[in-house]
Amino acid sequence: MNRNQTKFENSPQFYARLGGVLYLLIIIAGFFSETFVRNKLVVSGDVAATASNIVDNQLLWNIGISADLIMQILDLPVMIILYFLLRPVSKKLALLNLSFNLIQTAVLVANKLNLFAALFFLGDTEYLKSFSQEQLQTLSYLSIKLHNIGFGVGLIFFGFVCLIEGYLIFKSGYLPKILALLMSIAGFCYLINSFALILAPQFSHIVLLLPCLIAELALSLWLICKGVNLKIWKKKQQ
Repeated sequence: MNRNQTKFENSPQFYARLGGVLYLLIIIAGFFSETFVRNKLVVSGDVAATASNIVDNQLLWNIGISADLIMQILDLPVMIILYFLLRPVSKKLALLNLSFNLIQTAVLVANKLNLFAALFFLGDTEYLKSFSQEQLQTLSYLSIKLHNIGFGVGLIFFGFVCLIEGYLIFKSGYLPKILALLMSIAGFCYLINSFALILAPQFSHIVLLLPCLIAELALSLWLICKGVNLKIWKKKQQ
């Protein structure tokens, strides 16, 4: 048993609560960038209005991208904490969960390039003048649409993360089973919405992701306020 593992097993409450705080910050950052930036600036189906909004609010657009990147940075310590937290149940499944989470984060980070491109096409650089304004606005809007698809692709992997975490929480005994149920529902909602986005976009809707927000918010708040059941946790270490 290495030193870091021993330290975690001796102080699971501290790490559980730290993970909960970071998870809550992830939720806040993601909610901010999606609700107060992209939903505010992107006008569905209106290329010109979207381009005008982005040009007039470039700082806000970049703040939204920054919030997304902060969210993905915070993902790393959270997924490591969850790995240690759930490993006593099944080391192999906890590692599989970590792997799906890493892929999800990598996809979402790379996907941010589409948001940079959306702003890039609306710049006044000399070599962009070979395109008409309408063409550049269309390219910008297409970049945003590609970001939406890339976001859905990343959430396919996160859907499996939620399903695995739901199973591990259910089997743990030191976290409540209601969290397991909520995370499992969230996993199915992520998968249904993402595959709908790819196969039948007309059936993809933000409402499908509301159970995901409830589940992840419940998990983060539980970790902050309650942590783990230490008595059962210690038994799992034996």
